[in-house]
Amino acid sequence: MKILTFFFLIFNFHVAALAQSSSQATLSEEETLDIPKARKFIYLTLGIDYDEKVSQMPEVISFRGDYQKVTAAVFSKGTQIIRFNPKSEGIATLLVVDKNKKKIAEYRIIVRKSKLDAVAREIQSLLGDVEGITVKILNNKVLVDGQVLLPADMSRVVNVVAQFGDQAATLVTMSPMALRKISDFIARDINNPEVEVRALNDKIILSGWVNSDDEKASAENIAKFYMPPMVADNGPSKDVIIRRRPANDGIVNLIKVKPAQPQPPPKMVQVVVHYVELAKDYSKSFRFQFMPDIADGSGITLQGGDSASGATTQFAATINSLIPKLNWLKSHGHARSLESGTILVKEGEKGTFDSHSKMPSTTVQGAGGQLATNGGENIGITTIVTPTLTGERSDSVDLDVNFTISAPNGTTSAGLIVATNVINSKLVVRSTQSAAIGGLISNNTVTGYNRLPQGVSQNPIISLYASKDFTRGQSQFVVFVTPIIRSSASVGAEKLKKKFRLRE
Repeated sequence: MKILTFFFLIFNFHVAALAQSSSQATLSEEETLDIPKARKFIYLTLGIDYDEKVSQMPEVISFRGDYQKVTAAVFSKGTQIIRFNPKSEGIATLLVVDKNKKKIAEYRIIVRKSKLDAVAREIQSLLGDVEGITVKILNNKVLVDGQVLLPADMSRVVNVVAQFGDQAATLVTMSPMALRKISDFIARDINNPEVEVRALNDKIILSGWVNSDDEKASAENIAKFYMPPMVADNGPSKDVIIRRRPANDGIVNLIKVKPAQPQPPPKMVQVVVHYVELAKDYSKSFRFQFMPDIADGSGITLQGGDSASGATTQFAATINSLIPKLNWLKSHGHARSLESGTILVKEGEKGTFDSHSKMPSTTVQGAGGQLATNGGENIGITTIVTPTLTGERSDSVDLDVNFTISAPNGTTSAGLIVATNVINSKLVVRSTQSAAIGGLISNNTVTGYNRLPQGVSQNPIISLYASKDFTRGQSQFVVFVTPIIRSSASVGAEKLKKKFRLRE
């Protein structure tokens, strides 16, 4: 029994020794089983760069180990990437330590040479200008992986990989950031805050509200203009490349048209017109007159009758203007006229405001100097205005105005002198603001020397006459217009009632 136990112990010892030797052989072949869990394997292919993403690295790090015999390593702080550039085949170790020499990470680097290296280098040289992709050798195949922004880059990757058949494959996809950027440009060009543009599953989705079907179609057309061209894709055959075209060019139009709204009533525009006229005149005259004349009144009178008859001769003469006359006159005149008119008219319609007075005119008729009164002249102002709003939300008013102003400007023996001024203009004025749309300044000066007055004798005995007349007149007028936009004709009625103390 003891002998059997002894042989059993020897047998177990030999089994354990064989297991340990087998484990040591396996470790020597793989050289991986004795590596701590913090160690990471990186398999590199000779001639192909590789980027390793790291995180939570301190500000200052350094590399340790024998990695330089097989590859070069560079750390980018901005992107947190370690880039490896394999140089020769072999196995090496890369330790990442901080400034206190404390180990942060450990990488086991294995560089090998494959028959697919030439294929990988050719693909990398053809796609070197395409950003966002990497070329790897995995599972006995060259794989192109990553995301591209441009559809043209996507088509180029597919065409290049297809040239190598089963030796290469592509996993490249379109980056979702590309469509998001395109959707921002579409929303900016549509320029409608009620329309939303977003990217989802390689499609552009339009949603929101517009006022008409034309605006809906216009938004869809703008989105189609911005959509990238069709992307090449692999066909069912290895040597065939088909092009897929999304439905409606990848645009999903979910925009709704607002129901028709009733047209709001037209607004009312109150137009206030102020007509201001200033007049000033000055007159100065001097006259000395001594022009006597004789009127002959002689004649013969025949008389007949029972008791006496005969002829009687009479001589008579009349001297006129025998007393010298001296006249001197100086006068001033100032006048100011102010007229205001208000008219409330519907926007886009013509309104007329007419305010006139009938002034009689007196003239001298006949040799006896009799006075006669005729029909007279119309004195006043006529206003014709057509207001139009420049926009629904604008407070500017487009005014088409026509003013006719008639005012007295003196009298003569023939009658009243009437001055007429006409203003016709088109202008834009903001609501509640005033504009001077027209004005006229006139200066008149009249001077006369030794001018005989009417009714004097044409054949005087002695003529001593001297005179001087000076007359100067100044006048000016200005027309102001003020538009006020009203939502209704009843707006402001309460103020008028209060002003005139009207009660219902």
